[in-house]
Amino acid sequence: MPRGFRHEYKYLCTNGMLAVEQARLSATLRTDPHAGSDGSYLVRSVYFDDPDSVCYYENEDGEDPRAKYRVRIYNVSDDFISLERKAKSRTMTHKDQVRIGRPLADELLLGRIPFPSPSDPPLLRRMLTDMRLRALAPSVIVQYVRTPFILPQGDVRVTLDRQICSSHAVRRFFTREIPTRPILRDADGILEVKWDCLLPDWLKSALELDGLQWSAFSKYYYCRRFNVNGGTDQ
Repeated sequence: MPRGFRHEYKYLCTNGMLAVEQARLSATLRTDPHAGSDGSYLVRSVYFDDPDSVCYYENEDGEDPRAKYRVRIYNVSDDFISLERKAKSRTMTHKDQVRIGRPLADELLLGRIPFPSPSDPPLLRRMLTDMRLRALAPSVIVQYVRTPFILPQGDVRVTLDRQICSSHAVRRFFTREIPTRPILRDADGILEVKWDCLLPDWLKSALELDGLQWSAFSKYYYCRRFNVNGGTDQ
């Protein structure tokens, strides 16, 4: 296993299957403490790509390794804004992240590239450098409702993602209501299972993962399919 990388398996599910899995998870795992009273929260991310849509086509072609940058918020709030770089190698994933402030996030959403400072976190300096070298700019918003569960042993995280949709209104990223488009046609949501070294057999059996349809599904890729050229709504 590449150092610092995690297993990440995804399964396409109907609403009925998601309801069954949620009942099973509620009986065996802890709800993520960051979830709301209903056990869920809204995830909204804006992803960055270059004028040639290299990140999009790397996803389409299954390039390995590959990586992409995103800015993420929860429940359409600027209380916590995360800048992230998610990498994939040999079916494993690794995420670096750093918290940023609203002023910087607004600059990035406008496609502006501040000059990196020696005091900036390494991830931020890396992204700003890549933005200049590759002309990276915000390309699409990915939004969904997530119901998360955790198992501290093995750092296992199981999430149920519903209402997955895309938007190109990147400059309205912090606006509560934005135009969106659903992206799933043959399923209603995604079950994601992530772990470090060991997925307990009892959990695998409880979820009946062998009976589900494994998928290499990428929310970013399917959201970008609606506008490969990265156009944005204002």
